Amino acid sequence: MSKPFEEHDRPAVLREPVWSTAAVYVVAASLGAGAGWLLGLLAEWLVSLPYAPMKGPARLVDMIPGAVLPVLGALAGLVVGLIAQYEQLVIRLYEDHVVLTRKGHEQRLSRDEIALVCRDGGRLVVLGVGGGELARVECGLNFGRVAETVTEHGYRWADADPYKDDFRLWVPDLPGLSQGANALLKARQTSLKDGNEDDAQVLREELAGLGIVVKDEKRRQYVRTPGQVPLRKNERPGP
Repeated sequence: MSKPFEEHDRPAVLREPVWSTAAVYVVAASLGAGAGWLLGLLAEWLVSLPYAPMKGPARLVDMIPGAVLPVLGALAGLVVGLIAQYEQLVIRLYEDHVVLTRKGHEQRLSRDEIALVCRDGGRLVVLGVGGGELARVECGLNFGRVAETVTEHGYRWADADPYKDDFRLWVPDLPGLSQGANALLKARQTSLKDGNEDDAQVLREELAGLGIVVKDEKRRQYVRTPGQVPLRKNERPGP
């Protein structure tokens, strides 16, 4: 039996533990402060040499009071921590839908359109009833906890993507794909090379409209065409 949903459909929320997020800030700030202190020592040493590369910038750095550089480094570290927190995935499971939030982008998926939730390496994948992908996002959460919560709320879970072996490496003019799909994949490859994640996501959605599922591994694209989602041995049906 699944656990009853709380009154007013309060969601079950999966996110990074507070201690983990705090640790990111502490480590990033400490490393930043240490880097600032070392930068001050390096600048002081370069200025003392008769001949040294980057002596002009070193003089500028050496003019900054010694206590200021570690503070600036710590502040830079806090900014890095803020970026890391911004990139963390938050999952909210409601009675009739799921909300995925990452990098300020919120995606709402209806229960009726979700066929399976699974793991693919360090990514969370949500498959639709026709075998297409509704979502594929980086996930730093504990997958054991995710699997338990997902199945408790009546969704099917698999420990691996059932279509993992169906993907093939995309190369220009890959046989079996239309000219339009190959053109979109070529444009998307350029976006990946340039590090333009927003354009890559838009093009992923365009490809999904053509019936093409795409995933990325080390800036290489792998594609498959959707089929019905089978029940595999590594899958846990929902209650």
